[in-house]
Amino acid sequence: MAAKENQPLSETGYKQELKRALTFWDLMIYGLVFMVPIAPFGIYGIIAQGSNGMVALAYLIGMVAMIFTALSYATMSEAFPIAGSVYSYAQRGINDAAGFLAGWLILLDYIFVPALLYLVSAAALHDIVPEIPLLVWLVFFIGINTVINVIGIEFTAKANKIIIVLELIVLAIFVGVGIYAVAQGVNGAEFTYKPLYDADQFSLGLVMGAVSIAVLSFLGFDAIATLAEESKGGRKAVGNAIIVSLLVVGVLFIIQTWVAALIWPDYTTFENADVAFYQIAEVAGGAWLKWLTIIATAVAWGIADALVAQAAISRVLYSMARDRKLPKLLAKVHPKFQTPYISTIIVAIISLIVTSFFANRIGELASVINFGALTAFLFLHVSVIIYFIGKKKSKNYFKHLVLPLIGFTIIAYVWWNLDALSKQLGFIWLAIGIIYLLFLKWTKRDTKLNLEE
Repeated sequence: MAAKENQPLSETGYKQELKRALTFWDLMIYGLVFMVPIAPFGIYGIIAQGSNGMVALAYLIGMVAMIFTALSYATMSEAFPIAGSVYSYAQRGINDAAGFLAGWLILLDYIFVPALLYLVSAAALHDIVPEIPLLVWLVFFIGINTVINVIGIEFTAKANKIIIVLELIVLAIFVGVGIYAVAQGVNGAEFTYKPLYDADQFSLGLVMGAVSIAVLSFLGFDAIATLAEESKGGRKAVGNAIIVSLLVVGVLFIIQTWVAALIWPDYTTFENADVAFYQIAEVAGGAWLKWLTIIATAVAWGIADALVAQAAISRVLYSMARDRKLPKLLAKVHPKFQTPYISTIIVAIISLIVTSFFANRIGELASVINFGALTAFLFLHVSVIIYFIGKKKSKNYFKHLVLPLIGFTIIAYVWWNLDALSKQLGFIWLAIGIIYLLFLKWTKRDTKLNLEE
């Protein structure tokens, strides 16, 4: 299907309301910030124990798994350069009902992600400064991000650039100090390929269980697609930014976890797996490096990652609301800043409620996030096949059939290895969505869009 490089939004049935201000580099940085280049700092110990020390392998497999999904995102974002991400792609690739369910599932990911990020960061800082109540930290993080996102996507992009530079500096310091520690043989460290592959400990089922946790670090590359109506780089800019950001962050994940595994070879001796990375940092460089990585994690998760997560979910809410799948109020755009400010404020309120409710149950909150994202990814791959092979009669079977089939198979296998709790809560959410969809159809409150390009 030949496509114009800069298709007017009106050709997709919508009018341009959001401000086009983002370049390819803005989009790529947005993806990097969402995925957090230092994300393994917070979950290293859990993945190390789950993979029998092969943390780098878990992240490598996770990156490969996500690459096929990124390719499907790139394909659909070029065909439909509109906000809404997988909601819009499944809606137009399969049908209206599939689009709603895909959007409903990605909401499960996007709505809970900001809350989880705020809670983890607030808890970390509360441990450092216990005199300041947890609620104060929560309001602080939520307030800052809401103001930045309402002011405008350009301001968010500028904040992203500053934050990503600081994260990369901290990462470079850790890797540099870590490599020096390995060279000095600190804590019995020596160079080995075991973090990438240990024949004596390898088990595909066991490693894939760790991968199902590791992919949490990659979730966010897909959020770039929610900014399609704010991109000024043409139809391919979103897809290219998705793929490049995923590859860059994947390499960074592998490097830092490999170095960490070399410094602390025996993953069974962590005092506390939840803070294992900070123990490793202290061994490598002393207390200063430990506190630097702790503070960097808190800021990266609570401000940087949560900032872009809030921006992403507000765009999905905006996209679904203008199609009357959600209350129309959520589609209101700020007259000055040209941002979906009502959706942004609603996300902030939800985050405050959710964080208050799950204050002592972070595990339960985190368990449902992967279910929503991975299930939505399955819809995405099916959308590519049905739209291009079924509707457009494409003869490019490799791009439009083979690649999405591989992506579907990999995601399905990772999905199968999710823990039971995430599946239980996820299916409850899906059931609620189906009931709500039936209500929309019964009351005829949703739109009847012309979904043909």
